[in-house]
Amino acid sequence: MQHVEPVPQSFPWRRATLVVGAIAAVELLVLLGIAIVRLAPARAGAHPAAAAPGVTVERHAAPKAPPVPTHPLRARSAVHVLVLNGNGEQGAASDEASRLQVSGYRISGARNAARHDYARSMVLYVPGWVKEARRLGRDAGIRVVAPVDGLRPSMLKGSQLVVVLGTD
Repeated sequence: MQHVEPVPQSFPWRRATLVVGAIAAVELLVLLGIAIVRLAPARAGAHPAAAAPGVTVERHAAPKAPPVPTHPLRARSAVHVLVLNGNGEQGAASDEASRLQVSGYRISGARNAARHDYARSMVLYVPGWVKEARRLGRDAGIRVVAPVDGLRPSMLKGSQLVVVLGTD
């Protein structure tokens, strides 16, 4: 016959589990408190001078948009536009070029883009022509205005702005 030992009623790991769980809960509460303080928006009217004595409060300004060049807006007749058909519809570039020419823009060319899968139309501009690009976007009903990217200067045919027609 084997000797049977009685099993103790309380196991030491239960107490250790409860202690570790309580410590983890306290750490979680501390981390939540820190997150709330760091992520909460500043109270309206709060002034750095209202902080406790001896406490330095730093305020960071929101990032500013890049400054718009201060040159006067050039006349439409001084702006050369290249129109590229990026949607695959035959004649879309020449139709848009005609509309822009009636609006007063000088058209450098109207041809097919390298791709025909553009979902959105866009106005691209060379450096220093952002104001004119935004105006062209408003005139043509195009909301995407961005710097020229991926086109070599020789491809621009002397244009400062490029309209890429998408399917929208």
